[in-house]
Amino acid sequence: MTAFIDIDIKKRLGAFELAAKLSLPAHGVLGVFGRSGAGKTTFINALAGTLTPDTGHIRVGGATFFDAATRTNLAIESRGVGYVFQDGRLFPHLDVKQNLRYGQMRASRRQRAQSIGFDTVVDVLGLGALLARRSSNLSGGEKQRVALGRALLTQPRLLLMDEPLASLDAPRKSEVIPYIERLRHDFSIPIVYVTHSVDEVTRLADHLMILVEGKTVVTGDLVSVMSDPLHAPLFGRHEAGTVLDCKLESHDTHFQISTLSFLDGYLRVPAVDLAPGTPVRVRLRSREVALSTRRLDDVSITNQLAGHVAELIERQGPYIDVVVALGHTSIRALITRESCERLGLVPGTPVWALIKAVALDRRSVAA
Repeated sequence: MTAFIDIDIKKRLGAFELAAKLSLPAHGVLGVFGRSGAGKTTFINALAGTLTPDTGHIRVGGATFFDAATRTNLAIESRGVGYVFQDGRLFPHLDVKQNLRYGQMRASRRQRAQSIGFDTVVDVLGLGALLARRSSNLSGGEKQRVALGRALLTQPRLLLMDEPLASLDAPRKSEVIPYIERLRHDFSIPIVYVTHSVDEVTRLADHLMILVEGKTVVTGDLVSVMSDPLHAPLFGRHEAGTVLDCKLESHDTHFQISTLSFLDGYLRVPAVDLAPGTPVRVRLRSREVALSTRRLDDVSITNQLAGHVAELIERQGPYIDVVVALGHTSIRALITRESCERLGLVPGTPVWALIKAVALDRRSVAA
């Protein structure tokens, strides 16, 4: 399969060097994850054209944005990318409708002929009630939704988002994330989403690239990368875990609980506002998974999954990462070495993985 995004570049900035390499198909969201200083913004600026690599190439959808060997370097306006920044960067003297129309005017006549419609963008991003308001009178979340709309109306072949939620507090993030999720389903535009948040990348990304000190250390589909115990140190002890592909089976309106199915069983989670049959992704943090050598009937933990110990991986300090094979899938539990010895865990030991339903809140379940 021909890659839609094909990148292999290097760029030195003083003592720092970016060395990014990946190849991805033409669908979904690429999450670019890394800690502060990892080179995420340098990478996305090279894609946008605001920074020129020293060597290598950038190809998107059959177009060569940059190629050092042929001295090709498309101008920013010729790349056809939409860019959403951390702070929105709206025009404060214009109202929301005028900010959106500005994005529409930036599209070429050819692009406008096959355009994403103004009314469609307003509907998808819930901007109808805001059109007459000045951007200076919007909340942070509202500004980012308008910035998203303006970028979409440029009719981009690629949408770049550089930590668009970083400046928002938790309630505003919760307000904006569902709109970004809708972009994945309602538009066929590939998205490059830069973030240092594991929660965001889990909810939004289909593919993942991890940068460490400017170097690409892993790329691949999100579920595989995040569920591989070898990559756990890249996310940190408190954030590492497993991602499961599930389907929403049913709702219990009395208890406000939803049931999700996956290849090896079921999970009960706090009510999810989605229709039965909807595919969902669930993130299980290793530190929120407990283990028992028998099924427990006198505890409040709802989710108990039968499996066996597949692997024990020693971590720094008193911790051990236990890989539990369930059948077709596996999950991980982070426990202490003391607990491991007390339970007599070795590869092959039958165990029950215990997961509290309340641990699987909306931040852990993504459509």
